[in-house]
Amino acid sequence: MPDVPLSTETRRRLDALFEEPARAKAAHLLVTQCGSNLPFDEASDAQSLERVRFAALKLSNGDLGELQKAIELAQIDARDLLMAAGFGRDVRAHESWFPPPRQNQ
Repeated sequence: MPDVPLSTETRRRLDALFEEPARAKAAHLLVTQCGSNLPFDEASDAQSLERVRFAALKLSNGDLGELQKAIELAQIDARDLLMAAGFGRDVRAHESWFPPPRQNQ
């Protein structure tokens, strides 16, 4: 199965949450571990994976360890990840989510 690249909208949310070098690692995790290799998502494309990828990003809160945990949850059952992120009851809920601006440190 080939890796599914990130959609433009997934990339926007990733960029808002992560700074380099963590951003590159987060993108790699999403592409290689949260794509067509998920159960029942073998034929997915970048847009159809947005809901799951946005959920993983939302739960990560900009932390690579939390992103990995969210992806691991998706690998078991993406529905649990969607529910945890608040995207489980409405198939379009993820479209209106965007991370808040990072706080300057």
